[in-house]
Amino acid sequence: MNDHQTLRVLVYSDDRDVREQVVLALGTRPHPDLPPFEYVQCATEPVVFQQLDAGGIDLVILDGEAVPAGGMGIARQMKDEIYEAPPVLLLTGRSQDAWLATWSRAEVALPHPIEPIRLAEVVIDLARGVRQPS
Repeated sequence: MNDHQTLRVLVYSDDRDVREQVVLALGTRPHPDLPPFEYVQCATEPVVFQQLDAGGIDLVILDGEAVPAGGMGIARQMKDEIYEAPPVLLLTGRSQDAWLATWSRAEVALPHPIEPIRLAEVVIDLARGVRQPS
């Protein structure tokens, strides 16, 4: 976890509406026992890796349907190249695509359309894992 009193969550999609849906579904504090969330929104793959390389990202939410660089490939590259990469939530095109999340090494996958309550539950669980003392 970063040294700040917030959890920094990177949200990647080429679609602004998808990024906004994620941020609105989670809000600034999805659970009282977690610190506030600070969002880093990215629309392109190079910016995702710039942010990850800069450090301080605690959790990553990737849109598997983004183009031209899908979240699945980004997740796999991130897990291959970044030491102690943050946990990844992958948004897939449909629930049958969950096996692709396994290939990408994402910790969890959820299908589009985004269900706000389910998204919040999964992100809260991932964020609690981030807060574990190392």
